[in-house]
Amino acid sequence: MTPTTPGASGTTAGGGPRGSGRVGVGVIGAGTISTQYLTNLTSFPDLDVRVVADLAVDRARAQAEAFGVPRWGSVEDVLADPEVEVVVNLTIPAAHVEVAGAAVAAGKDVWTEKPFALDRASGTSLLEAAARADRRVATAPDTFLGAGVQTSRRLLESGEVGDPLTALVLLQSAGPESWHPDPAFLFAEGAGPLFDIGPYYLTALVQLLGPVARVSATSSRARPQRVIGSGPKAGQVFDVEVPTHVSALFEFEGGASATALFSFDSAVSRTQLEVAGTTGTLELPDPNTFDGDIQVHALDGTARSEPSVGSTASRGAGVLELARAIRAGRVERASGAQAFHVLDVMVSTVEAAQRRSPVEVESTVEVAPALPADWDPTAATL
Repeated sequence: MTPTTPGASGTTAGGGPRGSGRVGVGVIGAGTISTQYLTNLTSFPDLDVRVVADLAVDRARAQAEAFGVPRWGSVEDVLADPEVEVVVNLTIPAAHVEVAGAAVAAGKDVWTEKPFALDRASGTSLLEAAARADRRVATAPDTFLGAGVQTSRRLLESGEVGDPLTALVLLQSAGPESWHPDPAFLFAEGAGPLFDIGPYYLTALVQLLGPVARVSATSSRARPQRVIGSGPKAGQVFDVEVPTHVSALFEFEGGASATALFSFDSAVSRTQLEVAGTTGTLELPDPNTFDGDIQVHALDGTARSEPSVGSTASRGAGVLELARAIRAGRVERASGAQAFHVLDVMVSTVEAAQRRSPVEVESTVEVAPALPADWDPTAATL
């Protein structure tokens, strides 16, 4: 892997506008998160959700009927449907690359849930396959498209706190096993606080400060097993396969740095994202949300609240932004290149913790422009 990983420059597939009218969508994966996606995707006028698929076809049928989607079936049904242009890949993390690769091979563009991949090699292979097929593999999170991060980005770019120098990330909790009815996968390879929640913060940092160049880190695991605290599996014990506490220092290509803590080992719950510049500090809303006021702190000790301006549409907004980018022939903002870079940063963080020495991040990405403040998912534009 090199800095010229396919898609690293941000160039788009196709080289020009493709198709016309509403964009046909097929959803693969009818699990819990599909409810939020389908709620939004079926409300956006520029999208036409045609089919829902799942390994459990009865579950796909239930979701399709609940949201007025005309068809349901298997993965093969989605891939063979000529009316489906974009596949929304909501499968488990271990299947993300396989399903996305099959969609690309079938001539579909892809929106995939995070993580983009579990390792660099499979992520690189997927980007290369998409480039050969002239398709796109946009990837969650799309929370950075929300008013909170976008307003913060516009404030930074306007010089509100001077030149950005440092950032602070705090993500602390006791872990999700107390409330999640089936949490074992959140402590398996490809998850943990870094891979499960980290992408929201790291994607926001890349949007605000640019690509990461170097990582130093430490990690630990409080206990080798945990107990499910709610639901039908309450009381069951499961193994913890990954670090549950990660502390990292990120150095960015532009010279800024960020100190970050990702932990499922804290009895104190805390989320924090702030960016400090030469003349002040921005305190951002939780990047795992789409909205929230920004606190602007000046060096003289004064502070004010700045309302977020922009879209507050939740998960699925990135699918719409991808669809509009396809029609316009421009780069989608939640690009595969950005997702690969965030993956590379996370893998580098794990390696830095294991080696107890800094790791150079070889990939890079060209960050797409901020969204216009009046970007409206509810408008019919296609």
